[in-house]
Amino acid sequence: MGQDKKSLGKNVKARHREVASKVRHAQGPKGKSRKTGAAGPAGKLKDALQREAAIAEILRMVASSPSNIGAVFEAIAARSNKLVNGHSTSVYRLDKDVLHVAAFTSRNEIGDAVPAELFPRPVKDFPGLDKLIREALPVQIEDTEVRLADEPAFLEISRRRGFRSLVCVPLLHNSTTIGVISVTRAKVGSFSDDHLRLLQIFADQAAIAIENERLSREAQKRTDDLAESLRHQTATAEVLKVISRATFDLPIVLHALIETAAQLCEADKGTITRQKGGTFYRAESYGLSERFTNFVRAVPVVVDRHTATGRALLEGSVVHIPDVETDRDFIFSEGQRLGDFRSLLGVPMLRQGLPIGVITLIRTEPRAFTDKQIELAITFADQAAIAIQNVTLFEEVQTRTRELSKSLDDLRTAQNRLIQTEKLASLGQLTAGIAHEIKNPLNFVNNFSALSAELTDELNVVLASATLTGKICEEVEELTGLLKDNMQKVVLHGKRADSIVKNMLLHSREGSGDHRPADVNALVEESLNLAYHGARAEKPQFNVKLTRHLDPAAGMIEVFPQEITRVLLNLISNSFYAATRPKNENDMDFESMLSATTRDRGEHVEIRIRDNGIGIPPEVKEKIFNPFFTTKPAGEGTGLGLSMSHDIIVKQHGGTIDVESSPGEFTEFTILLPRKSNFSDKSGGQL
Repeated sequence: MGQDKKSLGKNVKARHREVASKVRHAQGPKGKSRKTGAAGPAGKLKDALQREAAIAEILRMVASSPSNIGAVFEAIAARSNKLVNGHSTSVYRLDKDVLHVAAFTSRNEIGDAVPAELFPRPVKDFPGLDKLIREALPVQIEDTEVRLADEPAFLEISRRRGFRSLVCVPLLHNSTTIGVISVTRAKVGSFSDDHLRLLQIFADQAAIAIENERLSREAQKRTDDLAESLRHQTATAEVLKVISRATFDLPIVLHALIETAAQLCEADKGTITRQKGGTFYRAESYGLSERFTNFVRAVPVVVDRHTATGRALLEGSVVHIPDVETDRDFIFSEGQRLGDFRSLLGVPMLRQGLPIGVITLIRTEPRAFTDKQIELAITFADQAAIAIQNVTLFEEVQTRTRELSKSLDDLRTAQNRLIQTEKLASLGQLTAGIAHEIKNPLNFVNNFSALSAELTDELNVVLASATLTGKICEEVEELTGLLKDNMQKVVLHGKRADSIVKNMLLHSREGSGDHRPADVNALVEESLNLAYHGARAEKPQFNVKLTRHLDPAAGMIEVFPQEITRVLLNLISNSFYAATRPKNENDMDFESMLSATTRDRGEHVEIRIRDNGIGIPPEVKEKIFNPFFTTKPAGEGTGLGLSMSHDIIVKQHGGTIDVESSPGEFTEFTILLPRKSNFSDKSGGQL
């Protein structure tokens, strides 16, 4: 292409040298003019200088304004017409065997209307020009009325433009005709060789101008393509940044995709439709009014041919509707009215060959999308499909992870409960053994105490028949009375101890009991009564004000009732001990109080035991659930009650036990138990 331009330049320079030689020849030796005719040497010199100036001017225009080719053609037409004394001059461009008028000199209103009326026109309509174009040789017509008699189209131009003779010189590029310069005269006659050579120079300049324009146009197109490509790459990079920053925030990713796709594809608006379950809905939009958004939100996307989106889902391929008003299948009239659109492009988002959504681009004017824009939209649809797939996979992994984590937690809970049950069973066996060992000597104590009391009565009978002094008799009666009272006390406490041993044996024999539904309020009420009456039996002066706030909605709960009762008795007994401490420490005006509260917590039940006793210091509160830790005096506590209560609630039943306290004011234990337990028995059954 560059070589062609150089060859054209060489041809022009050769013709310049030829003209300059004619100028020197006209001047004669040492610059003296020779007579060459009527005009004389001076006249020819003037003509030559004018030609040189015109050629130089055209060359400057060609070099300085490659894109302003119209001005170059107009200058060539004007200079050619003037220098060869023409009637009118026209410059034509040839494009795929069709002649286009590039420039012409004005004559009059009638003649100037001819180019616009008769061109562009196929070159075959002008046989003479057709031969010129095929042979790439100048054509000269001395008399148009004679030579153009069989070319009516050309003859019409001749008559309307007002000329009788003309010469046509081809514009050549690589020996191929790309245009024509046509110079006419009003009179019959021929053009001189000098005029033909001059016109050929102008023709070469016009060819260079055309080639320069083509190269400039190609360079500009390439620049525009590179700029557009850079813009696309920059926009795509920005979208990828959004995707990387918000990988699993799908609304942000989809909005960035539809906004960027609409802007790069010169669309006014756009939507993204995606699949959720078995239906399709419009997930994101760009540029659409709130009225349209509210309308389509209430209208499900139907997989049919009546909309661009539905058609893309139905066919699984790109759907391009340049104008919805000319599309027979499109009947989404209300949507068109609210959305104000004419051109639509629906690009499916495919996953394993099946559509999972659609990117729809919208134009308010009926203007078709280009192939490049369609290809770009397909790229964004692929990115959207990948983003949706990534989020779907992430959600599936998260769900599976949560399920596995819950299964692991349930397994650990069941394991801890089994371990706790084994511990309690072992403790029950130990308790049973101790109880059996205690029961035998306790039976002896009880039996011999009762027998001793009876022997005391018999002794009194025997002594009554004996002769004793009054004083001795009184002493004997007093001693036997005291002895009988002591034996009765031994019997009483022996029976109480025996009752305790029987309960221990009963508990050890039944273990933790059955895991079954139990009434929470009934368990709390029973535990309060047992603890209170037990405390009164042990200390008749014991007195604590009981308050109950039992929620009727607390209802039933699946537990080991005996174990929960054990916990409640332990907590209530500790609260009794704490609530009565101030009064035992000589604060006789202090009123000891204990409140028991139950509350429905949906899938859990809450139990609260609160007292107004001495409270628990912070340093002690951290240790109260540790085994063998106690603040009671020696002989009054083993330090196992709260530790066992914690294991029963947390490990065996999967609940929680917490304590809040303020020293000198109150202590409150809070138990939270699940209504249903996943505890597994040893046989593998689910309880």
